[in-house]
Amino acid sequence: MPQTHIRFDWAIKKLLRNKANHVVLAGFLSELLGKQVKIQSILESESNQQAEDDKLNRVDILAENDQGELILIEVQNSTEQDYFHRMLYGTAKLITEFLEKGDPYSKVKKVYSVNVVYFPLGQGDDYIYQGKLDFNALHLEDKLGLSVNQKKLFNIKEVSEIFPEYYVIKVNNFNDVAKNALDEWIYFLKKSQIKEEFKAQGLAEAKENLLVDSLSEEERANYVRFMENRRYEISIIEGSRSEGRLEGREEGRLEGREEGRLEGREEGRLEGREEGRLEGREEGRLEGREEGRLEGREEGKLEEKVNIARTFKLKGIDIETIAEATGLTREEIEKL
Repeated sequence: MPQTHIRFDWAIKKLLRNKANHVVLAGFLSELLGKQVKIQSILESESNQQAEDDKLNRVDILAENDQGELILIEVQNSTEQDYFHRMLYGTAKLITEFLEKGDPYSKVKKVYSVNVVYFPLGQGDDYIYQGKLDFNALHLEDKLGLSVNQKKLFNIKEVSEIFPEYYVIKVNNFNDVAKNALDEWIYFLKKSQIKEEFKAQGLAEAKENLLVDSLSEEERANYVRFMENRRYEISIIEGSRSEGRLEGREEGRLEGREEGRLEGREEGRLEGREEGRLEGREEGRLEGREEGRLEGREEGKLEEKVNIARTFKLKGIDIETIAEATGLTREEIEKL
């Protein structure tokens, strides 16, 4: 059985910032972006400064490659409803932060936003998504491109090469079958294991440098504490989800039955006593059940967030972190 390695988010937080381990990060990015990436440096910005609290549900790292492009890698563990918005904010922040005052717009840096998420973000069954900007015609079947002069001046081929490019890796959607080098990396992100036959760039170095057993006694203790906190948070979230589902279903059943009776009776009176009663009751039951399910699910989701926030608050986690993890407002959390 493959040895267990350090989780990628903890490695980002503690190990991959070291120059000796840049080859691991470069290997991952090379396989993902489909081009050779060489890490020039690890940068600090306002958006990626790390707190010392191991309970934080996200970590990130900002790298600059040898072409001067910025690559922001974020690992997010807990559900965040406005995560897409934060992806946009993160790239916009970097663009303005790394453009010197007085520089022409042509000095805007290319930004890659790489997002490794361990929660069900949006709707989609694949495990890797790419987002980039193209200008498509509304009337003609063509795409707005660069002029010959622009291509020569900026040394690029497509307009999309200027704009931020986004990658979302939904780790939990991966089926554990590695069909190519990038899949081998996704397997590692999900399992923290590297099989003997894996050949993806950076994994050989990760296999050697990211072993739990290779950590010092102090580092290993910190890592164990980090993993215990992560498991505890997952347990709380899963428990709250289960409670929310059960409560939502029960409330939905009760409300659906009552609405079905009321609507069925009213429709029965209007359409005719005998026939109306039969049709109205049936339609009422169907509509009531559907409405009940929808309302129940919504209330269940809210109850889930409240339960998580209440538990985190009892643990002494700060309100800003609770709001980021649950989507509740500061006022709602303070009232709990």
